Amino acid sequence: MRSRIGYSAWIVGVIQFFVTHGIVESAWARPYSWARNNISDLGNARCALQREPEPRYVCSPEHGLMNVSFVVLGVLLVVGVVLTAGVLWRRGRAATAARVLLAGAGVGFVLAGLAPADVDENLHVLGALLIMAVGNVGLVLAVFGLTKDLPAALRWGAGLLGLTATAALVLFLSRHYLGLGMGGMERVAALPLLFWALAVGAHGVVRRPGAARTAESPRGAARGVTRAASR
Repeated sequence: MRSRIGYSAWIVGVIQFFVTHGIVESAWARPYSWARNNISDLGNARCALQREPEPRYVCSPEHGLMNVSFVVLGVLLVVGVVLTAGVLWRRGRAATAARVLLAGAGVGFVLAGLAPADVDENLHVLGALLIMAVGNVGLVLAVFGLTKDLPAALRWGAGLLGLTATAALVLFLSRHYLGLGMGGMERVAALPLLFWALAVGAHGVVRRPGAARTAESPRGAARGVTRAASR
């Protein structure tokens, strides 16, 4: 039950974030662009011309709703990391490090929501780095810390997404957007963690508890043979 609550926390957190993202961006008088605008522009408290890292006019009428969504997402990511400890993760340093770093990304979302970029830039930047640097390293380490009961696509996918997002962060910081725009490259650096959490959460919720371990264990296999023979 603990793990299912944790998986559900990831699902709810990610879905509410994207739903809120859509609602808040639709409230902009000037069209919001996934290519030209940062994600954090949605949470800016004041209407103003922003010059860094690229010039754009930001005015988000529903910024309060977006900032609440950031905080909710961050809290639910941390809850998921804590409650899936006994099922999703192996024992050992790699798993512990991955979980701490992924929880750090959750803290980053909370900071981003509590400190909009135009209110406390330093704290907001710290939150962004926790999400896009610390969280992505956590995804890479997750390859070595996730249980083998998890499908290989989700285990190795964590590493691939983490490496891709880390490379995107380097490109974003160096202002090499590869045709995606500032906002597009930022999303490649920030969103893979959320997509992975959503996929793992969905798998954890629909999967029958203990099915994989029972099937893989010698006793589980023996029980299966006995049941087949009795039929």
